[in-house]
Amino acid sequence: MRISDLDFTNNFLNQVQQLQQQQNTLQGEATTGLSMTLPEDNPAAMTQVLALQGDSAANAAYQNNVTQLQATATSSATAMNSLQTLVSQANDIATEASNGTNSSTQLSTYATQIESILQEALQLANTQDADGNYLFSGTACNATPFLSTTSNGIVTSVTYNPHAGTEVAQSDIGPNTKVSAQVLGSGTDGLFTNTTTGADLFNHLLALQADLASGNTSAISSTDAPALQKDEDNVTTQISANAVVQSALTAAKSLLSAQSTNITTQISGDTSADMATTLTELSQTQTAYEAALESGTKIMSVSLLDFIA
Repeated sequence: MRISDLDFTNNFLNQVQQLQQQQNTLQGEATTGLSMTLPEDNPAAMTQVLALQGDSAANAAYQNNVTQLQATATSSATAMNSLQTLVSQANDIATEASNGTNSSTQLSTYATQIESILQEALQLANTQDADGNYLFSGTACNATPFLSTTSNGIVTSVTYNPHAGTEVAQSDIGPNTKVSAQVLGSGTDGLFTNTTTGADLFNHLLALQADLASGNTSAISSTDAPALQKDEDNVTTQISANAVVQSALTAAKSLLSAQSTNITTQISGDTSADMATTLTELSQTQTAYEAALESGTKIMSVSLLDFIA
């Protein structure tokens, strides 16, 4: 069957257009390094890529939470270590003052030292992070956790702010995994007042100060020293718990970093073009395109001469 000139022309143009489109696609892959840029380029692969991009966004959010939690945990640890030093000093004073050999002048000096320790502890209790959030106010991080009353520059009472938090904030560091780096100042597991262990640092310091000022060494020995030991033990426990949290956060950060690298690799594998193959196919397509143009031109020229003849 004889193919008409019109049919040949249409077939020729279709072939050239297909080769040109294929050439443009391959040139795009060679330029961008991507095997697809639109969903219709590869629907199945694009679905996988979109899912991976969602995982990547979630991973980035988890990593951001870990970074913030680490900052809180580090700041808290610094404050708690300083507090431990103060409580240890107060404990040493209580032990020295309870031996019954100190003069009233020495006991008065000890009382002054306890006042200084009390004020430093109060400053630590109201520590703020770089963003101005109080470390030991839990979820009510804008509320000053501890309020004090003074008389002639001497602290006479310290109370936990009723507007401060009673719960700690938790953040997601992975699917179904929440962590808190906060420590409440007061509560069933509080740092300064712990209703479970009987720790009550500020009231215990105030009691010790009063007994030192009055020379009541019997109370210091029987009541104040044991009470301060509870406070020191409580602070030590909180420091240990903080170390566990920091260790967990370090492990989570490492895991999330590895997962992020894996997700990026998978996305790259799904979207990156095989450059060796792409360049080979591009060269072949360009050659076929040029050959099609050359042969088509020759044939159409012959057809035109036949028409004129």
